Amino acid sequence: MNIYKLYFLLIFLCVIVEAQKTNPAISKPVTDEYFGSKIVDEYRNLEDLNDLSTSKWMEDQTKYSLSVLRNIPNRQFYIDKRLEFDKKQAVSVNQLNITDNDSYFYLKRLPQEKTAKLFYRRSFTGIEKEIFNPENFKPENKKKYQINYIKPSYDGSKVVIALTESGKEISEMVIYDISQGKLLPDILTNSWPSDSGGITWLSDNKSFIYRYYPVIDPKSPLFLKDTESVLYTIGQSPQAHTILLSRQNNPEVKINPEDFPRIGISSKNSKYIFGQISGAATFKDTYYIPSDNVFSQKKWKFLFSKEDKITDFIEKDDNLIYISERNGTNAIYSTSLRNPDFQNAKILVPNIADEIIISLNNLKDGFVFSTSKNGVEAKVYLYKGKNKNLLTLPFLAGNVSITAKGNTSNDFWVVCSGWKNDSERFKYNSLQNKFIPENIAPIIEYPEFKDIIAEEITIKSHDGLDIPVSLMYNKNTKKNSENPVLIYAYGAYGTNISPNLSKTYMLWVQKGGIVAIAHVRGGGEKGEPWHEGGYKITKSNSWKDLISCAEYMIREKYTSKNKIAIWGASAGGITIGRAITERPDLFKVAIIDAGVVNATRMEFTPNGLNSAKEFGSLQNEAEFKALLEMDAYQQIRKGEKYPATLITSGINDPRVSPWMPAKFAAKLFAADKSENPLFLKIDYEGGHGSDIPVAQKYDNIADTFAFAFWQLGHPDYEVKEIKK
Repeated sequence: MNIYKLYFLLIFLCVIVEAQKTNPAISKPVTDEYFGSKIVDEYRNLEDLNDLSTSKWMEDQTKYSLSVLRNIPNRQFYIDKRLEFDKKQAVSVNQLNITDNDSYFYLKRLPQEKTAKLFYRRSFTGIEKEIFNPENFKPENKKKYQINYIKPSYDGSKVVIALTESGKEISEMVIYDISQGKLLPDILTNSWPSDSGGITWLSDNKSFIYRYYPVIDPKSPLFLKDTESVLYTIGQSPQAHTILLSRQNNPEVKINPEDFPRIGISSKNSKYIFGQISGAATFKDTYYIPSDNVFSQKKWKFLFSKEDKITDFIEKDDNLIYISERNGTNAIYSTSLRNPDFQNAKILVPNIADEIIISLNNLKDGFVFSTSKNGVEAKVYLYKGKNKNLLTLPFLAGNVSITAKGNTSNDFWVVCSGWKNDSERFKYNSLQNKFIPENIAPIIEYPEFKDIIAEEITIKSHDGLDIPVSLMYNKNTKKNSENPVLIYAYGAYGTNISPNLSKTYMLWVQKGGIVAIAHVRGGGEKGEPWHEGGYKITKSNSWKDLISCAEYMIREKYTSKNKIAIWGASAGGITIGRAITERPDLFKVAIIDAGVVNATRMEFTPNGLNSAKEFGSLQNEAEFKALLEMDAYQQIRKGEKYPATLITSGINDPRVSPWMPAKFAAKLFAADKSENPLFLKIDYEGGHGSDIPVAQKYDNIADTFAFAFWQLGHPDYEVKEIKK
């Protein structure tokens, strides 16, 4: 960059920073005291989104941010390439459901379409038929509805369709009757099936169980509280649903207001129905009743507690077969459902060295299970006749998902994916002992990605522990200080960041960058111990692992500190927010999408008491201290120089209240003394990031993509002049 370009760039950045500081948020500090510690919250007033000064400030910041972000040179590249890939793909398919009689239900979207439609075919080779278009749902509302969940009955005669709009996730549900070829008049409101374990059909194929939310107004203190698992029979009044499991109806079950009661059935022939006290926790207290008692509403019988550390289970021949992490050993066990004894359960599959057993699916003559090494190397095993057999997958998969019909069939399907290859679906042929391709959508090759290398490495963290890191880069990339590096991290809820084709990452590499996925503690890449290593009082390991990853990339000459962007979303906001507040000198760019950046106030959000199971509670002294330590907002220091930062949120976000990113932005803007641009951007037609049209998604990610490359000095995104 010559001296003149540098001069104009510095002037441009000064203009941006100065414009930001001429519109500060109003500060009305509040002081709280916990266990003798006084905590000052400078922008507590921003939590009131009904305050006109707050809403106007957020809107003004968003307009300003968009005026800059949308004018970054070459920003359109990302959108154009994604649309180009869509056209090449011809069709995208997801949420495939196969019924017991081999009816196929799935969502499909063509490149020119804004949202996916629901399709049906009688078998894999059957004739495809469109049965529902969300654009035709309540056209008088003029809202952009998305299908966010589908669930067909066992016999494929009916399918429940859940719809939401503007990222709200709370849904309305309709029922399509295949034989009649039309929607039934039933419309169920106040549901959130994609986040509650879904919908469970009964064997009569006319009744199903779902979770009902009595209050769906996000502004109400009762939002997300006292939810109910209810039974609905087609044709009855939606208001006349039968409560099967709730805090009010079931005193024999310990349920708190914030808990999510969830009911599941293994298959249509199941002898038992299982009720779980669910929420933001890996393990759940679980109860059960005989399935023939569902209509008589018998009292639930306790089965196992969260202390048994059971992650998945199936019902088989009056036995419960389950994966447990108890005593630090990941294995598959069996115990009787007539007389359960978890202390003396039989081990069916002992711990497998260097692998974590992830999932368990029932088959007629056994079961199938998957494992993962470091969250990035997947395997599938078939258990039959007291023996486990490792199956040869069609290709080396970083991630697999398995679906099966339960104890009525030996059929099962696997979907395999990796960092470089898109998901491919295969049906297992037990007679030939091999996988047969069965893709609804054609598999597309991307020659643009052929020179990209995906590499798995480990780096040493601050305490000497090995942290898995996934790298993606062009095979011709040379190690030097000029490589723009994008590091993504999450680290919460025991969630794996498993390999799936991300065209965003691939496009970053195509533009000459390096992508690093830091599998930090708090995730589940190495099982429950890995989760517990970044959980509540150990949460600091999440951002310290990320810091160690960045230091490794610099030390090994992949890049330099002025060329590193870090990115995280939701609970990953803790990891990213604390990384930049602990080591602001180490990063050039930070992107935080809908992030938990004010952890000490999380309990005061609609889902906060639930989230306390993961992050901690202010009512516990040790957990309060941990929450304060993980609170990026509280760790912002006046006069510090922070990286260029893009903070985003959705106004309809039901998970992380939009005032949280707004508060973080306000305090960061006021404290920062650098010349780096800082932006707050609210999506006023979105929520937590999902359930929005693809064009809207591409637009949002294009802002992130262009912002990061601009600030890392990529020549294609260089600001060449100041527009007055």
